[in-house]
Amino acid sequence: PVTDGSRELHSLCAQLEFLLQFDLKEKRSLFGQRKDYWDFLCQGLARCRQEHEGVRFVTSLDKLKTPVGRGRAFLRYCLVHQQLAESLQLCLLDPENLCEWYYARSPFLSPQHRVEILGSLYELDSVTFHLAL
Repeated sequence: PVTDGSRELHSLCAQLEFLLQFDLKEKRSLFGQRKDYWDFLCQGLARCRQEHEGVRFVTSLDKLKTPVGRGRAFLRYCLVHQQLAESLQLCLLDPENLCEWYYARSPFLSPQHRVEILGSLYELDSVTFHLAL
């Protein structure tokens, strides 16, 4: 199993975060706080489901104060529960929402890149992650 001490884990998480932040439009909350991929994921999942367990878990963690911290915790939660590909796929279903959050260079806006990314993430479902949440 992959644990917190794994170099590959840190590389994977850094790459996932880069991918989710690449060409992300700058958006701000009502109070001026910069929105990040966490906000994109929450909005995308809220449109598709009642409530995602990962979102509920992350929002219950009082220590997490920033969207980036919440996003990182969500990625870890999804890796442990083998839900990353499915969760991201749900967020990528709505083209209007994608265009609202990402500029044209984002790989999420390319159907071919989207398929490749999701295919790779679904392969991660066969990997066991034992991470501190």
